[in-house]
Amino acid sequence: MVSREQKRGSSLREKFQLLRSITNSQAESETSIIVDASKYIKKLKQKVEKINNATTSEQSFRDHSDPNPMVTVETLEKGFMIKVMSGKNEAGMLVCVLEAFEDLGLDVVEARVSCTDTFSLHAIGSSYNDDCESMDGEALKQAVEEAIRTWSNRHDPKG
Repeated sequence: MVSREQKRGSSLREKFQLLRSITNSQAESETSIIVDASKYIKKLKQKVEKINNATTSEQSFRDHSDPNPMVTVETLEKGFMIKVMSGKNEAGMLVCVLEAFEDLGLDVVEARVSCTDTFSLHAIGSSYNDDCESMDGEALKQAVEEAIRTWSNRHDPKG
């Protein structure tokens, strides 16, 4: 007959093995498995915080009533990270921004776009001739803002 102590010990070992597999721990001792699980939980918390912060900033932008798109440009080692966000999505805005990139001599290397209720573009662009040193991030920002303003004025039903 199996004693209650043996059943509890067996159940506990099974739970440690389950914890070990969930956390991808290579540890053998119970203490090390718990330490690995604690590190795993900390990493998960950091991921959740990062996602929550991104969601909060996107939501606060959506709640912002300014209809003018917000443009930010970050200079990278080989190119630029361009972000365009607008509280409303208007047909043709993506084309307008991409045409501005083309006029500036930028190739879009990577892009993430959302055109549902709001407009959001995160793009990495580099110069056609890989001469990004001659291109200024602030000038790029102003050119994209001007292109959007010009496009918006042409497509404004009130104007």
